[in-house]
Order: sequence, then C-alpha cells, then structure tokens
Amino acid sequence: MKLNSLFIIAIILSSCYQNKKTTTETIEIANKNHIINTAFQSIIDSAQVTGAILIYDVQKDIYHSNDFDWADIGRLPASTFKIANSIIALESGVIENNSIVFKWDGQERALKNWEQDLVLRDAFQFSCVPCYQEVARNIGAKRMNEYLSKLDYGNMKVDSSNIDVFWLRGTSRISQFQQIDFLKRFYESELPISERTRTMMKKLLRIKQHKNYVLNGKTGWAIREGENNGWFVGYLEKEKQVYYFATNIAPTAQFDMAYFPMVRKKITLEAFKKLKIIE
Repeated sequence: MKLNSLFIIAIILSSCYQNKKTTTETIEIANKNHIINTAFQSIIDSAQVTGAILIYDVQKDIYHSNDFDWADIGRLPASTFKIANSIIALESGVIENNSIVFKWDGQERALKNWEQDLVLRDAFQFSCVPCYQEVARNIGAKRMNEYLSKLDYGNMKVDSSNIDVFWLRGTSRISQFQQIDFLKRFYESELPISERTRTMMKKLLRIKQHKNYVLNGKTGWAIREGENNGWFVGYLEKEKQVYYFATNIAPTAQFDMAYFPMVRKKITLEAFKKLKIIE
C-alpha cells in the first residue's frame, strides 16, 4: 500500500506560517488556527480509507487536518481507552505497579499473543481486551464514572451492565479533538493524577525511539454493526517540541483488511512527513 506521490499544486499561506512557501500541498484557513491540508486527504485516499488525520502543533497553536467535521464527531474509543483505563487503575490501586502480571486462564482468545501471561506493558501494547476487561470490572462502574468525570474524558456511558465493554460497543463517544485535549492535559501535568501514575503511563505509551523523534501512542479498533473504525492517538516528541495527533479512519470497500492494523500508523507518520516535522 505504497502512498502515491502528490502533485505540486498552488499554495495558500496564513500569517501563522510567516509567509514561508511550500510546494507539496494546498492549505486553506478554516479559521484562525484550523488549517485544511489537502495532502492529508491525498494520503487517506491513496490508502483506500476514509476519515481524518488531526495533528495539533501546540507551539503554534495550529490544528492541521483534511476534515475537521469528521474530527469533531464522537466515536467509540475502542482500545485507545486503555490509556484512561490504565490511569484509573493505577490511581485507584486496582493496578499496583507496572510489574503486575495478567494470568492467562488457558482459554482460546481472539489473538494468539493474548494467550500467555502478560505484564502490564505487553497487555497495553498488545491491546489485550480480556486483560483490560478484568481491570474495568475490578474498578467497577461507580469508581469508573467518578474518575471519568475527574479526568473529563469524552462522553462515556458506563453502568454495571456494560462495565467491561462500554468502550467497545454502545453509546460511549469521544472525538479526535477530545482525544488530543486529553493527551495534552496528560502530557502537561494538568490531569488530577499523581506524578507516579504519569511517569508509568509515559513508559506504557512509548512506541519507538527514532533517531530524531520519539513516537508515543495507542491504536484502537471498533466494529459496530459490521462497520470497522480505527484509531491512532498519541504525541510525537522532537527535541523540545511536542505534537499531538488523533487519526480516525474507516476502510473503503476496496481496502484489504489485512493491512488495517498497520495503516493507521502509516498514514499518520506520512502526514507528519508532509508537515516536514519528520523525514
């Protein structure tokens, strides 16, 4: 699924860019800090998916996206909720530390890498649904709602009947803008959580240390009424700067679903390249 090269087209610049010219995409100013970038749409089209890539440059207070309407729609958080779930588990004491081991009960699971004992980091990175369902049940609906309110995380609908599935199906919703707002408050120590929890979560979120930047985040995948929806949310650190991102996509009829686990990260990083943030 190699992304096609983009044609060089006309440029519309804002004062936010101090009149510096670029030759790779057309940009349009939606409002004072929302820039519509057609290169992002080309990336999505070439990948044979629909959706939006949303990147927030906190240094310039600018959001880049191909579709701000899509980015503003609330959707099931799927496994991106493991970020909040982990925070709540650590804060409540349900998870004591990052050396906890989730024991496999020997039953067949949806993915082979779930069929083993998993430490917290592996359960997080492998998106072990049964592991985090256990965590949610131990937290309980009452405490879950209390912490979700404190964290101001999306619009989750939680009760005792759906405590272990509310992020996967039902009416819980979070938008791409809300995902970025939550991540920003986490990164900037604005969430009402301990520094210990924040430090442990930063280790869980670390995906890869590249030569010139560090990628942190979490993917998610929800299937609702037969419709697939995929997430990749997180933040990219480069030198002393940080960029937040939330990508949300759905496959087209032509898309090969075997590539769905990879495409969310691929198109997000391609968008960062178009912004010349990474190479």
